[in-house]
Amino acid sequence: MSIEPDTKDWTWVLDRPCPECGYVAGDVTADRLGELVRDNATAWEGALDAPGVRERPAPGVWSTLEYACHVRDVHRIFAGRLRLMLEAPEGEVPRFPNWDQDETAVEGRYGEQDPAMVGEELLDAAADVASVYDTVPPGAWGRRGLRSNGSEFSVESLGRYHLHDVVHHLRDVELGAKAATIAAYDGAAQIYGGDEINEALRSVLDRFLQLLQPGAHVLEVGSGHGRDARALETGGCRVRRTDITPGFVERLRAAGHSADVVDPLTDDLRDPAAPEVPYDAVWASACLLHVARADLPIVLERLAAVTRPGGALHVSLKEGDGEDWSTHGTVAAPRRFVYWREAPLRDALATAGWEVLEVGRSTGHTVGRASENWLDVLARRADTGARP
Repeated sequence: MSIEPDTKDWTWVLDRPCPECGYVAGDVTADRLGELVRDNATAWEGALDAPGVRERPAPGVWSTLEYACHVRDVHRIFAGRLRLMLEAPEGEVPRFPNWDQDETAVEGRYGEQDPAMVGEELLDAAADVASVYDTVPPGAWGRRGLRSNGSEFSVESLGRYHLHDVVHHLRDVELGAKAATIAAYDGAAQIYGGDEINEALRSVLDRFLQLLQPGAHVLEVGSGHGRDARALETGGCRVRRTDITPGFVERLRAAGHSADVVDPLTDDLRDPAAPEVPYDAVWASACLLHVARADLPIVLERLAAVTRPGGALHVSLKEGDGEDWSTHGTVAAPRRFVYWREAPLRDALATAGWEVLEVGRSTGHTVGRASENWLDVLARRADTGARP
């Protein structure tokens, strides 16, 4: 299936936020362009490790591999344009050679390239163009260049435009990863999980309950089949069950519980029964590990915004670096896992408005998988820091 050529003029992203990926050009300072390009490139490593990277998610939509090939070539094109601007004689405004990205994708047979090789090439191309941004002389950010259609850029605005392109396409791919993970759980929702709570999780749950008053109203993110909610209610809490997976919510409702399909990144987190009353606590055990790295700070801030000052939070994530795709247990289809280290996790929590009380370590929240290493967080909602 051929891809419909993209003939839209995207230069408007320099003036207003992109509603699709959330990129705000005005928030990017020139001195961070190299750093942000490198960070973006690193994220593509995990994307290219995903199963089905050659598969198009819908007719006329590029596969992850095709997007990665495009991003690699974008880095190469923009490196050339930047050097053209920076090396031009003072006062001369160079015109960039025309580049047809869709023709390049067809001629380069993007969908047939080797994902591992593309990953390496993407990292190399990103490192090269990032080095150009890192070495722009202080007085050269205003140098100008013209695209073949006459659009004028400075070195700085070209960098912001370039960054949007790669951020936007990573978002395209991450949305596919998110949808695939939800679908994996949805397919196994009716047979997923057991009622047993292992010793490590029981210890965290008990310490969480000690932070609460009897009758505390708890928002549970990622309720799954309902095991943790039952334990929290046994401990004296009132629990609002939510999950991003429709199959889990159907199962909870069939068991007689009130439950809602909620995406913590985008949906209204307030309790519909009392939208003006903040929660006393949030329980998010072994679920936010599927959230893209760039999105987790946003989710944590949104959770803080609906929790009263002093309210409690539990979140558990797998410890490690990067991300991976995994199949185990009763879920046969691939799911994306994002790993975290303690220091950046603490930073994300603090920035989002949470005071970290402890970050413990345990193995195997899932019964029978004791080799997994986890970070178990207990935190308190700070009096300030989260935006409503």
